[in-house]
Amino acid sequence: MTGNPDARLRALPSVDDVLKADAVALAIVRFGRPAAVTAVREALAATRAALRAGNTPPSQPEAIADAALARLAADACSNLRPVFNLSGTVLHTNLGRALIAEAAVEAAVAAMRSAVTLELDLATGRRGERDDHLRRLVCELSGAEDATVVNNNAAAVLLVLNTLAEGREAVVSRGELIEIGGAFRLPDIIARAGVKLKEVGTTNRTHGKDYAQAIGPKTALVLKVHTSNYRIEGFTKQVETRALAAITRERGVPLVSDLGSGTLVDLSRWGLAHEPAVAEAVDAGTDIVTFSGDKLLGGPQAGFIVGRRELIQKIARNPMKRALRIDKMRLAALAATLRLYRDPDRLAERLPTIRLLARKKPAIAAMARRLLPVVATRLGDVFTVEIVACASQIGSGALPLETMPSAGLAIRPRATRGEGRALERLAAALRRLPVPVVGRIEKGAQILDLRCLEDEAAFTANLAGLDL
Repeated sequence: MTGNPDARLRALPSVDDVLKADAVALAIVRFGRPAAVTAVREALAATRAALRAGNTPPSQPEAIADAALARLAADACSNLRPVFNLSGTVLHTNLGRALIAEAAVEAAVAAMRSAVTLELDLATGRRGERDDHLRRLVCELSGAEDATVVNNNAAAVLLVLNTLAEGREAVVSRGELIEIGGAFRLPDIIARAGVKLKEVGTTNRTHGKDYAQAIGPKTALVLKVHTSNYRIEGFTKQVETRALAAITRERGVPLVSDLGSGTLVDLSRWGLAHEPAVAEAVDAGTDIVTFSGDKLLGGPQAGFIVGRRELIQKIARNPMKRALRIDKMRLAALAATLRLYRDPDRLAERLPTIRLLARKKPAIAAMARRLLPVVATRLGDVFTVEIVACASQIGSGALPLETMPSAGLAIRPRATRGEGRALERLAAALRRLPVPVVGRIEKGAQILDLRCLEDEAAFTANLAGLDL
């Protein structure tokens, strides 16, 4: 019977036979009978397919039951897993961008565990507004007259355009028609908002007269976009916000500025390059400013819209706003994050994004020296490990040409033949760890940039599970 696939297929146990196994009894307790029965059927189907392919998998009821239990246990684990981000990119879009401050985590948990005054005014007992939980804080930190918030910055731009310019024209410099990750293109968003794009200037040079000549009876607004994820250098010209605000004010159309990643503080106080702050755009005369919550601001995903009160109120009345609103957990976390900005002297201690960006190379290099022998021992004689200088980046489109001096470990195969495959196998093994480790392959080495590693003990304990 062993060599006859048809005989083995006929000998497979029935679903009822497998359900009598001890492993299935455990599966029923943990996952419920319907899920256990489905898993048994799937395990039997997988065994049947393997037999037909000429393989010889275990086919006893106990083996099928064990496979079913393993399948259920795997399905019960979330695919949204914590990882060690050793890529060198602090705000890594694929890894969830900003780490949330403990104060924000606590606020979100409290909101999840209880009914809250999401849309209730306790003073009057009447229905309140969600924006009330953030409006005062955002206006205090940005200098704007009013504010509202939606689920991300793309939604913020879409909502602003649809509210203020539907059926009319938005004037945009050709040098600012951005595309960001996931094939998100500004011209497509403008079209989806029901707005006609009117391009001005050239890719590398746009002058004030270009805007002035383009504004006409069909113009609803001028949109200025911060090109945060690329930079055009050389023979270039752009109109600064204050000068552009003077042009739009004279012609009676609003100026909308999309800052993208956005920041509420001057990053240069931590030795980083200057990134345009929200308050600067407001002070320069911008009528509406949009920016993200989960990038340089260091909070959960959100899209802020701040600016002139009459325009914000109009935007808030757009029926689309309801489809783009955020829930109580994110509102609570955002409010807690914004409160941290009231104490900028301690911001780096309390906000993970600023703390990681502000880390100095000597401290990171000291960590690399401590970790080198641990990593080398775990990898054995197949690889070499050495300390290397790294250039970390902010990520998520912020200051794309600026890097931060860092340090890390470079892991290289001792054998030069097939080193590419060896590095790919190592990277896959690191991703299979209980807490996956995400680095980058660069110049013939697996680089582990240590800027974002804060828990050394957890990292070294995690390496015990490395299977090469």
